[in-house]
Amino acid sequence: MRHCVQTFLFPFIAPAVAVILLTGCGSGKRNEKMDAPVVMPAGTFGHDLAFLREYHKDLILLGDDSSGAELIVLPAYQGRVMTSTAEGLAGTSFGWINHELIRSGKFTPHFSAFGGEERFWIGPEGGQFSIFFRPGSAFSFDAWQVPGVLDTIPFDLVHADRREAVFTKKMQLVNHSGTSFDLQVDRSIRIMDEDAIQGIVGDLGADIKWVGFSSENTITNTGARDWNRETGMLSIWILSMLQAGDDNTIAIPYRQGDSIALGKIVTDDYFGKVPADRLRVSNGLIRMKADGNHRSKIGLSPRRALPVAGSYDARRGILTIAQYSMPEAGKAYVNSLWKMQDDPFDGDAVNAYNDGPADGEQMGKFYEIESSSPAAALAPGKSMRHMHRTMHFKGTQESLDKIARKLLGAGLEDIRL
Repeated sequence: MRHCVQTFLFPFIAPAVAVILLTGCGSGKRNEKMDAPVVMPAGTFGHDLAFLREYHKDLILLGDDSSGAELIVLPAYQGRVMTSTAEGLAGTSFGWINHELIRSGKFTPHFSAFGGEERFWIGPEGGQFSIFFRPGSAFSFDAWQVPGVLDTIPFDLVHADRREAVFTKKMQLVNHSGTSFDLQVDRSIRIMDEDAIQGIVGDLGADIKWVGFSSENTITNTGARDWNRETGMLSIWILSMLQAGDDNTIAIPYRQGDSIALGKIVTDDYFGKVPADRLRVSNGLIRMKADGNHRSKIGLSPRRALPVAGSYDARRGILTIAQYSMPEAGKAYVNSLWKMQDDPFDGDAVNAYNDGPADGEQMGKFYEIESSSPAAALAPGKSMRHMHRTMHFKGTQESLDKIARKLLGAGLEDIRL
């Protein structure tokens, strides 16, 4: 029997649970057994689906009906993927969601950190060509502001079905040097099927549960002037907020080789140098704690970066893989350090962030894997595209180890810190 899924939040239910009501579809007849409410505990996809439907009636649910893989996309948050599951309603919810902020119905100064396991931003964040600091402002947190079109203004939905959601948005941005950019953003989210997953991973073990999705992101110069090194260029920036854990480690392979030709391996002082016990760099692999206990960020230049990163949550048995487009060598990348820069186009292709207390406050227990496109040297009417793919796997250590070795070049025990 096919079922419809309806979600409800009742005032007498504790906020840590949600209610899912399953009803029969098509016959129009009441099925008392199927009408019984099912309580979904916090941490499950069903809980987050019920919660987000309460506040976002236009929520889009993508899914692969043969596997139990599903994901939630919100137009109001710029076509953001909020969370996903590999095992249906009762499965783990992989994205980090700021339930308290969403429940408040408010925006917050500087940045409304609603969460979500893949969001669209535009770089650079810092420097003379930053779009996060007004012309003439200091590079301080008090002056830092995410543009509204990347934070509080919805994207326009073009099309949605069970497998894909497509969005567009026209916008104007002004950088720290006072240059104005007119552009159009086009963004599509597509859930992956088993053939697509196996094309990347190979044969999946019988015990493996999975979910994967890809985003295609395009920016087009709709203005009348070229984007160039003299007045600034933009880039596509994709960020994933995922749930931190005490035994969770970010793993980023890097290109080994001579430091004179390739430069330093990693930038590790965005928010102060990352302590040695939280960051290890050796044998072609960077490992950083993803426990949400210490605010830290790292970045790799395009000379060192490879088109893959990941994380391993040993306690929950979750391997996460991110893959992204990287064009041919020699492309410039925007520099997002919060200062006036000697070279504003010597930036990172890949970043990772671990949240933690700062000035007595903390956004949440999450970490991020981030990818960026090159700087967009676009003439009027020209476009640039950036692809980002996210996959989560749950299963036995043996099966996850095989996937990690194939995609990250390291086994699970090599990844753990």
